[in-house]
Amino acid sequence: AKMSMTDITGKTYDVRGTEQGLDIEGLQGKVVFIEFFGHKCPPCLASIPHMINLQEKYKERLAIVAIEVQGYTDSDVKRFVQEKGINYIAVAEEKASELVGYIQQRAQWRGSIPFLVALDTKGDVQYVQAGALPEASMEELFSQLSEMGK
Repeated sequence: AKMSMTDITGKTYDVRGTEQGLDIEGLQGKVVFIEFFGHKCPPCLASIPHMINLQEKYKERLAIVAIEVQGYTDSDVKRFVQEKGINYIAVAEEKASELVGYIQQRAQWRGSIPFLVALDTKGDVQYVQAGALPEASMEELFSQLSEMGK
């Protein structure tokens, strides 16, 4: 399956579905956290500061991709990112609809958010979580996935 997503800066990433996960152009070799979130979902909002911290701490080795799935347009997400000081990749669902559909099928997403799909450095899905994770657990997950791909 070939897809693409375009983030709020206008950068387009080609995405290929693989047997075990996703190959995202430009993010190969990094641990990737793909999160479906919503602008009016309290646990999603609560975890933004944690993700900002993690992205800051592991800029070279972690890519966080947050896809807004509660109806925000590209320009809404852009404004939201500025307000919250988000330092990771943010995407409106309208700019990643194929990818969202693909993950929905492959990861059995039922619509609950936040929803996290974590890929190791080879792009293989190693972890799927519905519901928020504490920052320490996210950090632990990042460490495990960094090691796995080696």
